[in-house]
Amino acid sequence: MIRTLIAVAYFCLALVLIMPWLIVYSWLRGNAELMYRFAMRAIRIANWMVGIRVRIEGLESIPPGVCIFASNHLSNVDPVALVPAIPRQIALLVKKELFRVPLLSTAMLQAKFVPVDRADRESAVASVDKAVAYLKEGLSFVVFPEGTRSRDGHLRPFKKGTFVMAIQAGVPIVPVCLIGAQKLMRKGSRALYPGEVIVRFLPPVDASQYTFEQRGELLARVEKLVAEALPPEQQPLPA
Repeated sequence: MIRTLIAVAYFCLALVLIMPWLIVYSWLRGNAELMYRFAMRAIRIANWMVGIRVRIEGLESIPPGVCIFASNHLSNVDPVALVPAIPRQIALLVKKELFRVPLLSTAMLQAKFVPVDRADRESAVASVDKAVAYLKEGLSFVVFPEGTRSRDGHLRPFKKGTFVMAIQAGVPIVPVCLIGAQKLMRKGSRALYPGEVIVRFLPPVDASQYTFEQRGELLARVEKLVAEALPPEQQPLPA
């Protein structure tokens, strides 16, 4: 719990003392590149402070152009382990509740993060359309196709939204395996423990070779790649 409080206090200070200046600067410049770089450095420092070690594997698998990083989802630790490991600016689909936080919401909108209301299907479809537009503008995305965190660490079935995005934008999907994050902070727990998270990038799958009607086939292929690259204790349970 102490580590969690340290991380929260650190981010609150950064949000109140530094973020307003970066928001103004991003607004004047018309882009959020500096703010994004600062945020990634701040996250890396926070990870070090609370004892989160990130080991990155497979960076050579990331294609040079726009793509979607599709990762399994274990813990609230996942974004702070994965996003700074990606050597480019990315955006995320973020649950709408986080956009209620003052300053943070403005910063996320400037960085083109997309709010998602999973309880409202029409709103969720609009969020996918917005993300597709950003992908076509040249901005890569991180998505967690399971839709929510796994309670036991085992991979859950993927949902189709990510693969619709990839097909509509005509961009490759980079399957990503997160390993060990569930040991640092389990779903439903506020306790944060030190430890290592492995971020493993797998070879990309070209979604432009699939039609909308083949979205299920694309989903199955990416899900299979992620499942096979996970350790046994994180692989899907038998149906």
